[in-house]
Amino acid sequence: MATLIRFYGFSLIFTLACLGLGVWYGWASTGTLAGTAAILWIIVVLSVLEISLSFDNAVVNASVLKEMDEVWQRRFLTWGIAFAVFGMRIVFPLAIVAIAAGLGPVETIDLSLNDPQEYERIVSSAHVGIAGFGGAFLAMVGLKFFFDLDKDVHWINWLERKLSSFAALPAAEIAILLLIMWGISTLLDPNEALTFLVAGILGLVTFIAVEGINTLLKLHEEKQRLAGAVVRSGLGGFLYLNVLDASFSFDGVIGAFALSNNMVVIALGLSIGAMFVRSMTIHLVRKGTLAQYRFLEHGAFWAIIVLGAIMLISAKVHIPETITGLIGAVLIGLSLWWSIRYNRRESAVSEPSA
Repeated sequence: MATLIRFYGFSLIFTLACLGLGVWYGWASTGTLAGTAAILWIIVVLSVLEISLSFDNAVVNASVLKEMDEVWQRRFLTWGIAFAVFGMRIVFPLAIVAIAAGLGPVETIDLSLNDPQEYERIVSSAHVGIAGFGGAFLAMVGLKFFFDLDKDVHWINWLERKLSSFAALPAAEIAILLLIMWGISTLLDPNEALTFLVAGILGLVTFIAVEGINTLLKLHEEKQRLAGAVVRSGLGGFLYLNVLDASFSFDGVIGAFALSNNMVVIALGLSIGAMFVRSMTIHLVRKGTLAQYRFLEHGAFWAIIVLGAIMLISAKVHIPETITGLIGAVLIGLSLWWSIRYNRRESAVSEPSA
C-alpha cells in the first residue's frame, strides 16, 4: 500500500480534484442529481479508457525516462502534466476549432460550451490531418526502435533481425513510411490527400527535429563531462516525451467524442488518465520493470507501430478505439508472458549449475 501511495498519491489527489470539479460543473449546468451523476459517470469512464488504452505509452515513456536523472523525471511528472492536461486536452481541440472556423479564442470557448455539437463536428473534420501527423510520428518512434544495427535482443526473432539488418540502409524507415503515406493518400479525395501528406510530412519532420535536438544536447553534455563538469540534464528526453505523449493523445481526444461532446467533461476525464499514465511511467522506471521483463519494451513498440498504422489508415477507414486498445493490450500481454517464460527457463538452467 505504501508503494502505491508513493507512486500514485499525487494522481489520486488530482483525480479527486477533477471529480470535485465534475460535481460542481454537473450541478451548475444541470441543477439535478441525475444530471450531475451522469456527467460524473462519463468522466470516470473516460479516465478508465484513457488509462487502459495508454499502457503502451507508459512503457515507451519509461524506456526513455530511465536514461534521465531524477530531477528531469520529476519535471516530466509535474511540468509535463501541464502540457498533457492543458495543452493536449484543452488547448489542442480549441486551437483546431479556432483555425478551422476562423474564430478567436473567446468565440471558440463560447462555441465549445454553448454549441457542443458544432464544436464536435469541427474537431472531427480535422481528423485527416491529425491522423497524418500523429500516425507518421508514432510510426517513426516504433520503426526507430527496430531499425537499429546495435539491437541484439529480439522478441519476434526472425522479423526483428531482418528489420535490424535493414538499418544498414540509411533512412530506410523514412522511405518505408513515405511509401505507405503515399499509398494511403491515393485512396483519398485530392484535397484530403494533400492535407494528409502535408500533415504526415510535418509529423516526420517533427520526429527528426526532436531527435536532432536530443542528439545535440547529448553531444553538449558529453563535452561538459569530458571537461570535468557534473551534468544533470534530460531536456532532450523531456521534449521527446512530451511530443510523444501529444501524438498518443490525438486519437484519444477525437475518440472521446463518442462518449461526450462537452469540452469540460472530456478535459476532466482525459486529464485523470494522463496523470495516471505519468505515474505508471515513474513506477515502471523506479521498480526496474523493463529490466526484469526482457521483451516488454518490444511489445510496447510493436503496439506503437500498430497504433501509428491504424491512425494513418483511419484517414480513410474509421477503426474503433476499442480495437486499437485491444491490439495494444494483446501485444504487451504476449511480450510480458514471453518475458516471464524466458525468466523461468533461465532460472531452471542456472539452478542445476548452482
